[in-house]
Amino acid sequence: MSIEREVASEQAGFDARRLARLDAHFARYVDDGRLAGWQLVIARDGKVVHTSVYGQRDAEAGLPVEPDTLWRLYSMTKPVTSVAAMLLWEEGRFELTDPIAKYLPEFADVRVYDKGSSGQPFTVPAAEPIRVWHLLTHTSGLTYGFLNTSVVDALYRKAGYDLTMKPGVDLAEASRDFAALPLLFQPGTAWGYGVSTDVLGRLVEVVAGVPLAEFLRTRILEPLGMADTSWSVAPGEPRLAALYIPGPDGRRVRFDPIGRAAFQEPLAPSGGGGLISTAADYQRFMNMLLARGGSLLAPRTVDFMTRNHLPGGVDLDTLQSGGFAETTFEGVGFGLGFAVVRDPVPARVFSSPGTYYWGGAASTAFWIDPVERLTVAFYTQLLPSSTYPIRPQLRQLVYSALTD
Repeated sequence: MSIEREVASEQAGFDARRLARLDAHFARYVDDGRLAGWQLVIARDGKVVHTSVYGQRDAEAGLPVEPDTLWRLYSMTKPVTSVAAMLLWEEGRFELTDPIAKYLPEFADVRVYDKGSSGQPFTVPAAEPIRVWHLLTHTSGLTYGFLNTSVVDALYRKAGYDLTMKPGVDLAEASRDFAALPLLFQPGTAWGYGVSTDVLGRLVEVVAGVPLAEFLRTRILEPLGMADTSWSVAPGEPRLAALYIPGPDGRRVRFDPIGRAAFQEPLAPSGGGGLISTAADYQRFMNMLLARGGSLLAPRTVDFMTRNHLPGGVDLDTLQSGGFAETTFEGVGFGLGFAVVRDPVPARVFSSPGTYYWGGAASTAFWIDPVERLTVAFYTQLLPSSTYPIRPQLRQLVYSALTD
C-alpha cells in the first residue's frame, strides 16, 4: 500500500515553500550520484503533510522510487522488537530488573573483557547480571562485530557475526554464541551498540512461547495493518530497493553480497535489524507511538519507554563505549528502544526535548516529536549510515519549515 498526503501544509502549520527545500536538497544527493533514491514522509497529528520520492530504487534496472517501494529497515527494526517486549511486560510476564538468565540460562555466567588480544583475551566475571532493561537500553555489554573498534568486536567476527547473523544458526543458537563471548564492559556501566535487541528478540520468543516472527506478526504487524512488513521478500521482488555503498569517488556502487540476503527467509530473524517495510507501514507504527500506544500499548508505557533510562540520567555521549558513528549524541539520552533528546542545544540541531528516534544502517531515519505532534521518516538505501550527514540536515530543514 502506498502513502499519500492527507492534509494541506498550511493547515498543519508548515510553509509549503520551505518544505519544497527538502525535496530540492535531497534531490542533489541523487543528481550527483551519492544516493540512488529516497522517500520522505512528514506527518503532524497523525496526518501526512508532505510525502515525496526521488531517484531510483534500482538504478541498474532503471526502476524509480515509488510510494510503495520496499526498504530495508535495519536498525529501525529495534523499536518494533522493543514494543514487542513491552507488550509482554504489560502482561506481567517479566520485570525489567529480571536477570535475563532467568529466561536464557546461557547468560548465567557471562564474563567481561579486561585486557589482551583477540587471540588471547583476558576476562573477568561480570559483577552484575545482564538484566532486561540492559538489553532495551544497550547497556548490556553486548556489541557488534562490524563496528571494528575493539578486541571484543574482533571476537564476534571470529565467531561468525559481522554485518549479519552467522549462517546456519537460529536465534537460540545465536543467543548461546553471544553468551559465550566476553562482554565489552560490565553491565549497566556504559552504553554500547550491539546485539542486545537480537537477544531481546530471543527473550520475547522464550517468554511468549512462540517464534519471534510469529509474535511480531500477530501482536504488532497485523493489528496495525502493516501488511507489507516482513523478514524477507520473494526472489526478484521488483518493489525492493537495491542496496548501495559509496565508491572511491563518492558515487554509490551496488552492493549485492548483503543485498541478496533479503530474498531468503532468515533462520534467525534479527530483532535488531531484519525487517523490510514500506513508508505506509512504518507510518502506522509511528502513529501508534505518537498516539501514546493507541490500541497496542498503554499510554504510560510509551511515556516510560521514551524517557532517559541511562544510569544517573546522563547523556548517551558520556556513557558511550566502543565507538558508534551513526549520529551525534550530545544532549541525548536513551530510553527503552529509542534515543531520547534531553536538550537539543549541545548537538546544534533543533528538535524538542522529549523527541525520540533511531535510524538504520542503510541511512534510513525516523523521529517522533510529541511536543510538535510530528513524525518524520526518511528512507534510502546506502550503507553505512555515517557516510553523509543526512539526519541532521533533515532535522534543520523540517523544523525550519514549521510556521506555528
